[in-house]
Amino acid sequence: MNTDVFELLEGSSIPLYLAPQAGVSESPFRRLCRRFGADVVVSEFVSAAGIVMGTPRSSDYLRFDEAERPIGIQIFGAEPSMMADASALVADVYAPDYIDINFGCPVKKVVKRNGGSGCLRDLDLAARIIRAVDDATLLPTTVKIRSGFDEASRDPVGIGLRCQDAGARAVCIHPRTRADMYSGQARWSEIQALVEALEVPVIGNGDIVCGEDARRMYDQTACAGVMIARGSHGDPWIFSQVRAALDGDPVPPAPGIVERFEICLEHARNAIEFESDRKRAIIDFRKHLGWYTKGLPDGRRLRTELFQVTSLEQVEELLKGYLSYHESLLTA
Repeated sequence: MNTDVFELLEGSSIPLYLAPQAGVSESPFRRLCRRFGADVVVSEFVSAAGIVMGTPRSSDYLRFDEAERPIGIQIFGAEPSMMADASALVADVYAPDYIDINFGCPVKKVVKRNGGSGCLRDLDLAARIIRAVDDATLLPTTVKIRSGFDEASRDPVGIGLRCQDAGARAVCIHPRTRADMYSGQARWSEIQALVEALEVPVIGNGDIVCGEDARRMYDQTACAGVMIARGSHGDPWIFSQVRAALDGDPVPPAPGIVERFEICLEHARNAIEFESDRKRAIIDFRKHLGWYTKGLPDGRRLRTELFQVTSLEQVEELLKGYLSYHESLLTA
């Protein structure tokens, strides 16, 4: 049974979202973030063309476990009919809780095909895509946007209103332009402006790396939900810290090194189990290994070794060796 995510958005507790992130928001990581307090998770963004053609990689992106609910499947593309066909297929075969449209991805290979934030150059097209997707399924349709394609076209309120009028049930905004990529600071004032202008819920995203950041975003913007992206990298426990900060409770400390490594290994084992190709899975997991070990004493040397692993056993041995070495230094 699908969960009504809008009951969460209208409730007394501010829902926390794990952002859709290519190569990061796979099922094993989504499950881990749910355990640490994410209320809603979103898939990696999936090409509408890939879904319709039934490519194996697209099918992998669409898989999820019932424990992940509520979950949204995010799709991208620039052809309304293709987007409609893809969303209908996703709804029929996978039955997520909602369909999210990607109007925010700034990556060149997506934008050059007018997908992601490329659609922000043509708001009439964006509106047609939303209407086509919304008409194709009985699931709610939401959108993730940026503040514009570039500074000259920056108009978050205008974009949000067009999305709302076309049928979007909620709007998530990362208040940077496509040209900004991830540079500078996210303009939270634009989240506030969108909250004040729209009737549908607005979810804030951008520059949340600790519990206090989320508290400040909510206090400044009154957003209906908070979405966390890069702040979750190697840090799934950020959701428990953000929840405490938003609820006015003491913020729990980050796990110590031993517990951090246990979480990392659990994540690695689940990632390998999820993929059919074990070697490819551990190679893809190297980026997570880098994030989990960021900021550790002598971490650069450890990361250099971890970035060369080809098996889980090698990861286990390196982490065990690191702990043994540093324990000997502390007890010397």
